[in-house]
Amino acid sequence: MKPIRRYSLEGIVASVIFTILIAVLVIQILGRTPLFVGPVWTEETARWLWVWMVMIGIAEVERNDGQLRMAFLVEGLRRKLRFAILTLIDLVYLGVVLNLIWIGWKTILRTWSNEAVTLPLTDAVLYASGFVAMVLVANRLVRRLIGVGHRHDPEDVEVPK
Repeated sequence: MKPIRRYSLEGIVASVIFTILIAVLVIQILGRTPLFVGPVWTEETARWLWVWMVMIGIAEVERNDGQLRMAFLVEGLRRKLRFAILTLIDLVYLGVVLNLIWIGWKTILRTWSNEAVTLPLTDAVLYASGFVAMVLVANRLVRRLIGVGHRHDPEDVEVPK
């Protein structure tokens, strides 16, 4: 099995968004003190950045195949049967993700003309986070299904001596 890369586009983007989020929150907190009057856009910007960070973070977790699961039933099976069940789960998961991509696209189109309250953006930018995240997750699922992505397998994990 090819070793998983330490850094990815998803992880880097989520980290950059997190850094920007911290800066916006510092401005918001300092704006509540007598130092200066805080800009009105910081609260909405912080929410939007949080949503984008979390959604991109979901794709990073999928890249590492690190989502929560109850694997004790599958881990007790023989390797071929375990592979078949995990593949079936990935196929069902891919179907759900493709449906979420379609819902996300329709939501972007529906909210395109809605303006944000304090930002000079359309609400579609916020809802695009789910669409982008699900496209990234679908990419990782397809890669794993065709054999070039990472799949956690208890037998492939090296136990320290």
